Amino acid sequence: MSMNKAIHGAVRRDLHRFLDALAAFGDGDKARAAQLGTAWDNFDAQLTTHHEGEHEIAWPSLQKVGVTRETIAQMDAEHERMADALAKARGAMNTFRTTATAADATTARSAVEHLQSVTTEHLDHEEAALEDVYLANVDHPEIKAMGRKFGKVSPPVGGRFFAWVLDGATTEEQAAITDSVPKPVLKIIGGIFGRSYRRDVASVWTS
Repeated sequence: MSMNKAIHGAVRRDLHRFLDALAAFGDGDKARAAQLGTAWDNFDAQLTTHHEGEHEIAWPSLQKVGVTRETIAQMDAEHERMADALAKARGAMNTFRTTATAADATTARSAVEHLQSVTTEHLDHEEAALEDVYLANVDHPEIKAMGRKFGKVSPPVGGRFFAWVLDGATTEEQAAITDSVPKPVLKIIGGIFGRSYRRDVASVWTS
């Protein structure tokens, strides 16, 4: 499994978590609405960073290892639909976290459900079209350079990302990440700089 597919696993998990949490929401529970709002901010940022990074960094590298422009154009079109669904879900979640009403939780859940449908369709297509390319070219200079570009983030951003992507990851997903990032580095970055995620976001899913 590529690290890209492992990231997709984190996206899928969060979407399921939001759907379950919004379905179980009790009318007027402002504390819970605030918790879910905090978790949403992280998810929104992670998904946006991922698909924008693909457009800016991954697509040019993948074209250099043989992926066609037609395939990249299809991916970008799907990203646009996903971004539109994300914007609508963002608006519904922002309303919900302010009002904490059951009615707005239902509205937000409908928007997240639509986002899940659009996003899952894209992730499935992307994996079918590109997963084998990533795996076959893992040692290609372009793919290695791509990985270095994605890695150029501050320790707090990187720590939060790794804490998020590993939260609930399967054994295979964990292996994909540790194959890409040395375990000592992951332990330091994720351990120290992932604390805010574990405190403010991971705790939302266990409360």
